[in-house]
Amino acid sequence: MSDDIRIPRDKENDYSVEMAKKRREFLEEKTGESLEHTGQFSFDTSVLPGNIENFIGVVQMPVGIAGPVRINGEDAKGDFYVPLATTEGTLVASYSRGMRVINECGGVTTTVVEQFMQRAPAFLFDNAREAREFGQWVTENFEQIKAVSETTTSVGKLKHIHQWSVSKMRYLRFNYTTGDAAGQNMVGKATLAACEWIKHNYPGGANYLLSGNMDTDKKHSHLNMLHSRGKRVIAEIVIKREVLAKVMRVDTRMLAKATVLANTGALMAGAAYNGPHSANGIAALFIATGQDEANVVESHAGLLSHELLDNDDLYMAVTLPSLITATYGGGTGLPTQKECLNLLGCYGKGKANKLAEIVAATVLAGDISLGCAVIAGDWVSSHDQLGRNRN
Repeated sequence: MSDDIRIPRDKENDYSVEMAKKRREFLEEKTGESLEHTGQFSFDTSVLPGNIENFIGVVQMPVGIAGPVRINGEDAKGDFYVPLATTEGTLVASYSRGMRVINECGGVTTTVVEQFMQRAPAFLFDNAREAREFGQWVTENFEQIKAVSETTTSVGKLKHIHQWSVSKMRYLRFNYTTGDAAGQNMVGKATLAACEWIKHNYPGGANYLLSGNMDTDKKHSHLNMLHSRGKRVIAEIVIKREVLAKVMRVDTRMLAKATVLANTGALMAGAAYNGPHSANGIAALFIATGQDEANVVESHAGLLSHELLDNDDLYMAVTLPSLITATYGGGTGLPTQKECLNLLGCYGKGKANKLAEIVAATVLAGDISLGCAVIAGDWVSSHDQLGRNRN
């Protein structure tokens, strides 16, 4: 590759303000775009290593505040103002409206049920019987495998290993807890150490691929719905009939019927989530708080459940079985993302479950609001007023 088309880099200090400027000037010469706004930022570039390469500046994303939302969680307790980074008009207003319903009904109850992060190697053998025998050996030697994997991390803990045989292969899915980190890199390193130990200690040796793609990293899978990747978190509420009628102009019976209809449509479509729009709130919160935005793919999947009670109040619950949240490491320490986490009291160690509860509560608020907007006829008119339907 000729030097005149290479992106400028500095092996000594590639994250300096000067190198960012040099790359912008290079791009202006190549494309004609000056990147005037991209080049304006307020933080010290020394925080960037580990988060970005070939840094040129920032994309400025609007952030709005929804809420407050009252959460009666085990870790998230109280009223929270939720930062949402989005370019979609009506989104923040809609979530705030759902949060008002939640507040007037006494708040949302949130529970983190379990949490795991996976790496799923595949081991290769000459035939199916050898693969089966290997699986039995893995089960018998779990404690040693666990000890070896945990030598690479002070936080990650190997809890169990799922196994499947296919032809002459044996797929293993290592399940770890990872503290307040999302943990994908952590469990990759731990599983590599475990696989190397297996390779050298299994009688006759064992060849493997570190990921056989059953960890479904940054991909939706039905497996994640059953065996949680990230946190399985549930947000539930009893919506009072009179509150819904006052705030949303919708009857709980109508909302229950519409939810059944929506469930059927989602089933026919093969959707990963049967509620109105879990990805909207999750993506906006993820961007604001420095989460890995690609994890929206796993995190948005789930189930919206409901039950019309005898007094015509409506029980609703959001179950997110693969919600991946972190409050320490990765992008959470970047300046604006850290500020948004601090708004929620969620920056640092010991806060990941709290953030997961806030995310689930936000999703439920959004589903209540949009579900009612479709029924009441506000969906299009709201976008006409606040969104992008004005053309």
